[in-house]
Amino acid sequence: MNKAAEIFSPGDFLLEELDARGWTQVDLAEIIGRPKTLISGIIRGKKQITPDTAVQLGDALGTGAEIWMNLESQYQLSKVKESNNSVTRRARLYEKFPVREMIKRGWIDETKNVDILEQQFMKFFNTKDLDAPFVFCHAAKKTNPLNALTGHQIAWLYRVKMLASTQITKKYDENALRLAMPRLKALLSAPEESRHVSKILIECGVKYVIVEPFLGSKIDGACFWLDENQPVIGLSLRLDRIDNFWFVLRHEIEHILQEHGKNVGFILDIDSDTSGLETILEEEKAANLAAAEFCVPKAELDNFYNRVHPLFSEQKIKLFSQRIGVHIGIVVGQLQKRLKRYDFLRAHQVKIRQHATIGALTDGWNFLGNN
Repeated sequence: MNKAAEIFSPGDFLLEELDARGWTQVDLAEIIGRPKTLISGIIRGKKQITPDTAVQLGDALGTGAEIWMNLESQYQLSKVKESNNSVTRRARLYEKFPVREMIKRGWIDETKNVDILEQQFMKFFNTKDLDAPFVFCHAAKKTNPLNALTGHQIAWLYRVKMLASTQITKKYDENALRLAMPRLKALLSAPEESRHVSKILIECGVKYVIVEPFLGSKIDGACFWLDENQPVIGLSLRLDRIDNFWFVLRHEIEHILQEHGKNVGFILDIDSDTSGLETILEEEKAANLAAAEFCVPKAELDNFYNRVHPLFSEQKIKLFSQRIGVHIGIVVGQLQKRLKRYDFLRAHQVKIRQHATIGALTDGWNFLGNN
C-alpha cells in the first residue's frame, strides 16, 4: 500500500494537480460541471470521492478514474486502522485462548472494551505481554506427546494453579506421601472410594484440584510446584473412567515423589501408541510404570494373562479383580492395552467423576467448590 495514501487525503493530491495546472477550484468545478463546494469539500477532506466523481476527475485531469478511487479507499482504510485496531487485538486473543469458554466459566468478565479484556487476560496469566512465550514448568499427561502447549491447555493449567494457590494444606512431606500409597491403594475397589483422595493428599501437603477440561484440550492431568516445597496435582477427568482416573492420579503422584516438573514439563498419553517408548523421557516411563504397578501389579497381571490367554471371560476377570482387591474396570483398562482392544468389556470402565469430585476443590460442570 502507498505510504502517502495512508497519511494524506485524496484532496491533498487534487490540490497538487490544480497547482500544477494553474487551475482554481472554481475552474475545476466548471470543467466537470459540479458545485465548487464539492471540490472544496474533497480538498478539505470533508467529502469522499464517489465513483462518478472519480470518473469526472480522471477525465478532466487525464489520470483515469482508478487512481482517485484507489486514493480514496486507501485513505479511508488508513483512517480506520489508525483510529481502531480493537478487532485485530480481540482476534489475537480468540486465536490464542478459549475466550468464549473462559468468559462462560466466569474466569474472565465479558466486556466490549478490548483494553479491559486484555488487562484481564494479563492478570489471569500473570504476564505483561500476551505475545511472549508462556513458560509453565510442569509434568503433564496429554494426548499430543512432546508438542507445545495449546492455548486451551495453558488456560487450564493456569486455572489449576490459581485455585491451588487458595487451598490450605499441611507442609509437604514426601515420606508421608509414600506412606499414603497403601491407603490410596485400598480405595481402588469401588468408584465411591475416590472421594477420600483429596483428604489423603492434603494431609501429605499436596494440593489437589479438579478442573473441567475444554473441549479438544486433550489434557488429563498435570503436576507442578508453586514453589520448591509445594507440589500441585491437577486432574481434568477428561476421560470419565475409573481406570483412567487412578492411572493419571498415580502417574502425577510419581512425578511429585521424583520431584519432576520443577524445571521442565513432558507428556505421555495412556491411550496413545506407546510403541516408540524409547523416545519418551525416562521420567515419563518411570511415572507410567509406577501408575501401572499401582493399578494392577505387573506380576499379578502377567500371571493371570499367561494362564488365561486367549480364553478371557468376564467371570474370570471379575474373580481376578476381586482377589487383588481392585475394581474390574481397572483390570479391564490394563488388559485392553495388552490386547490392543479398547472395546473389550468397556462397560466395566465405569464413570467416576460424581464420586471423585466429592470433597475435592473442583471447578467446572456448573459448580465450583469443596463438594
